[in-house]
Amino acid sequence: MLSLANKDRNLRRNCKGFTIIEVLVAMVILGILAAIAIPAFSRWAPDYELKRAAQALYSDLQRAKMRAVKDNSDWAVVFDAGGNAYYVCSDEGADGNWSTWADNTIEETVTLAAYGNSIAFGHGNATDDMDGSGNPPADDITYAGDVVVFDPKGLCNAGYVYLDNSRGNTFALGSRNTGVIFVRRWNSSNSSWE
Repeated sequence: MLSLANKDRNLRRNCKGFTIIEVLVAMVILGILAAIAIPAFSRWAPDYELKRAAQALYSDLQRAKMRAVKDNSDWAVVFDAGGNAYYVCSDEGADGNWSTWADNTIEETVTLAAYGNSIAFGHGNATDDMDGSGNPPADDITYAGDVVVFDPKGLCNAGYVYLDNSRGNTFALGSRNTGVIFVRRWNSSNSSWE
């Protein structure tokens, strides 16, 4: 027969769980990993948000172009630099002017802050305009009247829009008269658009 001391030893061997030392070691390791990851994430997040905003604007420009062709009518994207937003519109309203967007038929309203608080119209660290003619424009939108209008043939007015983030990184999105829409990123290390 087993003595009481042997039974107690056997019971302790069969117990499953963690000791306080093991839990503390695991917490210290998690703390070290968090201390490394959080600063890296805070540097990475603004660039990710900027890329998402540029992709969304590119998609909205493409959508306006495709809907203009499909509906056989003009569609526009109206930029509101002061409101840090843009509007995808299917009709210019009673006044016949896309720039006065309040009476336009707005299909979608996009605020740049939805992609991150640091995203805005701006040229960040870019020192050259997309077409290489000098400094970017003051309001960071080169479209006449801050509007790009697509006609039923998919053609549009030419221009650019600049988006930046708190780190000074910049994307430029634009179109040519032929309806070609493009995205470029400013490369600060060699001072050029890619």
